[in-house]
Amino acid sequence: MKKEKSVTLTALELPGRLTRSQAASCSESRQFPPLKVVTQQNQKQSKGANPKRPVSDNTRLGRKRRSVLRDVTNISCENTYSSSFNATKIQSDAMEQSQIQLGSNAKGLPEIGLRSEDVTCSVNLQHNALDSQTPGISAQTLISQKKVLQIVEAKKGNLSGAPNIAKDPDVTDIDAGFEDPIFCTIYVVDIYDNLRVAELSRRPYPHFMETVQQDITQTMRGLLVDWLVEVSEEYKLVPDTLYLSIYLIDWFLSKNCIERQRLQLLGITCMLIASKYEEINAPRIEEFCLITDNTYTKEEVLKMEIQVLKSVAYQLFAPTTKTFLRRFLRAAQASYPDPIIDLECLGNYLAELTLMNYDFLNFLPSMIAASAVFLAGWTLDQSSHPWNPTLQHYTGYKASDLKSTVLALRDMQLNTDGCPLITIRTKYRQEKFKCVAALSSSKLQDAMFRRQS
Repeated sequence: MKKEKSVTLTALELPGRLTRSQAASCSESRQFPPLKVVTQQNQKQSKGANPKRPVSDNTRLGRKRRSVLRDVTNISCENTYSSSFNATKIQSDAMEQSQIQLGSNAKGLPEIGLRSEDVTCSVNLQHNALDSQTPGISAQTLISQKKVLQIVEAKKGNLSGAPNIAKDPDVTDIDAGFEDPIFCTIYVVDIYDNLRVAELSRRPYPHFMETVQQDITQTMRGLLVDWLVEVSEEYKLVPDTLYLSIYLIDWFLSKNCIERQRLQLLGITCMLIASKYEEINAPRIEEFCLITDNTYTKEEVLKMEIQVLKSVAYQLFAPTTKTFLRRFLRAAQASYPDPIIDLECLGNYLAELTLMNYDFLNFLPSMIAASAVFLAGWTLDQSSHPWNPTLQHYTGYKASDLKSTVLALRDMQLNTDGCPLITIRTKYRQEKFKCVAALSSSKLQDAMFRRQS
């Protein structure tokens, strides 16, 4: 009997090595695992395999791992996997198509319709626009939001939100002839379309002084901005740092109530964050503490920095007036044979004036930038209309859309309310800025805004 049993065991193979405890349990239950006959194919595979590292595909552990992964990944996430695969395929097809068009006609590439990222942003924009229709939002803001929504919806159908350059001879192509990759002429249309969407979703609440704040006023905010302009001049910071600093301040104040003793702390902290984001060599924390006569310590600034970053959810970028002003000024310069430095300086001066005024939070940054270009053109040349089809094409605004913003900006230029804050005016009275702060414009007629360019 023992001899027959040994012969049977050599001819058959158990599916795996049994321990003593497993053998004892099997003998008690009288249920032994099924036997498996070793075939010639399995013998050949076992001879060619590494004896120290068994092939996982031929073991029970390998089959178990595959079955588990199939159950978890392929079945439960089948829809997600297929949708991501389709999205990847669509993106690859779109990239191949853009490469073909780039090789054949590089100038026609910016006219491609919305991409998948634009569609996603437009969907989020619709929800944000519906959520923002509260009694606190002005009618002008809602009109601007609706206008941008129409532009995005138009681009979904391979239409342009403004006249086509190729079909409209009055529109100058400001991106033609620029081979420098720093101008991003291939992607500039899509970039600014996304910026127009982002300025709606990432903007401070325009009435936080009346609803959120209890200890600070509009005058205190104006004093803080005026002082930060002086600080930016002291440290020779780029204009984007100043604009981003004011944006972070307004965003934080629209969500958090703050005491007046900590308002200056908020100002230097937001400028510190903006400097880290925009500057090549940002000033140190100690320098910002020193400029406040050491009113605040380094630890207080670091603590406030954490609060500001959490408030913006660590999303520091947001399109400001300066972001749009560069392109709008470039479109305005296309009307002249040679670039006019006075136009650029005056446009920047008018845009910076709006930083001090709390009421300009009711207007979109792109609308403020377009209005600054409108008023700057009228101030320098009052013999012709300051708006033309090229500006209308690249700004997306008609002259009638800018009436209220331009009139409010002209009041700021003339200082009709007698504002005592003079830092920005003193800054732009310097010769390097062509003394544009000393210029003034004549009265604007209503017919200028009724004219269709």
